[in-house]
Amino acid sequence: MLLPHKLSGLPAKLRRLARSLHAGQAIPDDAWALAHLTPAEARVYLGMDARDREHAERVTRALLSAHPQASSTLLAGALLHDCGKSVRPYRVWERVAAGLVPWRLSRWLPLGALYVRGAHPELGARLLTAVGARAAVIELVRRHHRPGHDPEAALLHRYDNLE
Repeated sequence: MLLPHKLSGLPAKLRRLARSLHAGQAIPDDAWALAHLTPAEARVYLGMDARDREHAERVTRALLSAHPQASSTLLAGALLHDCGKSVRPYRVWERVAAGLVPWRLSRWLPLGALYVRGAHPELGARLLTAVGARAAVIELVRRHHRPGHDPEAALLHRYDNLE
């Protein structure tokens, strides 16, 4: 049952991988995104790679389209869910290689880009804590790969996997 679920997201992951090869291909709508963030959160968002910002924007817009009543903290969490990846710039080959390793496996491989991929939820939560982001946003970023019983984190996880 798990394999068909994982395979259903493969086309989206391959499209994202193709877009991630050149930073110049990414054109995030930062003005739209910044309207959903506090000034402290905006600083973290702008520190993210353009490719990750564009991905976050697509996730957020898809989530908002399907759930127009989404809370402001869920939208901010969606925009910032990958901010932990900004602690270490990726080379193109690292971005491709890290994207091919399942997240659950990358958590156990403490090697450069793989470590960042696996630890990015916690790294992002720490970044956001350091700047004084909203507590609910920090928790969404921390839990976006392991939502547990949190319905907003589960929504974020679902839309992140679709993108």
